[in-house]
Amino acid sequence: MIVTVTDTATGPLPPVAVPIMESLAQHRLLTTLQIHELHTPDKTTHWTRHVLRRLHAAELVDAARLPGGLGLWFLTEQGTEAIELIPSRPERRRKQITHAQATGPLRHHTLAVNEVGLALVRAARARGDECGPLAWRHEIAHPIGPAPGRRTPEQLIADALLTYQRNQPDGTTTFHYRFIELDRATMPVDDLAAKLARYATLYHHTLPPTGPTDRPRPLWTHSYAIFPGVLLVLTGRDRPALERRRSNAIALCRTNPQLTATPAVKIAACLLADLIDRGPFAPILKTTHDPARAVGWLDR
Repeated sequence: MIVTVTDTATGPLPPVAVPIMESLAQHRLLTTLQIHELHTPDKTTHWTRHVLRRLHAAELVDAARLPGGLGLWFLTEQGTEAIELIPSRPERRRKQITHAQATGPLRHHTLAVNEVGLALVRAARARGDECGPLAWRHEIAHPIGPAPGRRTPEQLIADALLTYQRNQPDGTTTFHYRFIELDRATMPVDDLAAKLARYATLYHHTLPPTGPTDRPRPLWTHSYAIFPGVLLVLTGRDRPALERRRSNAIALCRTNPQLTATPAVKIAACLLADLIDRGPFAPILKTTHDPARAVGWLDR
């Protein structure tokens, strides 16, 4: 189904306006350059800004300006309602982003998660694979069992879930899934390792059978064909500090009894700067399986 949006003053907006709005709905907050790279890489940034100005004039998107002129774009309430009218859109309605939230401290985390997604989009374009602007979703919650002293179940919330389709030379296709954990060095490293260990809890969490012929199986199998790997991406400090933090987090994970008993939970860690500059297929990751060897994200 072809959907168009219209600026009442100047008529229909360019067709790319709808994909841009879909990305803003899914990713909450994007810079001008992120939007340009996702949706109009074959145009000039001037053209991208022109489209965004028209969306702003139509009151479908709003912008926040930070020191240095960085533009941060997000949907207005009217824009959110327009996107929700797309019948094929599976995504649930997101909480409205306000101007204060767009300029608040959490923007750094959101924009960094989107940079992770962009790095995979670049790699897919260069290799003839599939990883588009909607290939990752933020804050994916998973129940992992009863919380001590609470009535509601405990949840593990991944910062994002990313899907990557690799097209092989022989015509076959493989799908790769990753839970993204974006660490800006704002929590103690042992707390970071403890969160990573909760993926082992998710792997084993099983719902009781609902009937006499129902066999219990882990809850994650209802959502995923295979258990996604965990990609830890570190940023927010200088390189020596981040490399120490990565080494410490991996060392703590390697001694965690939950993780050592669950080898199916595969954890790899890289620096965001390396992911952006060198791409995910370069040997930029260290894994809990073999931390002495740097590997690409799909290396065995």
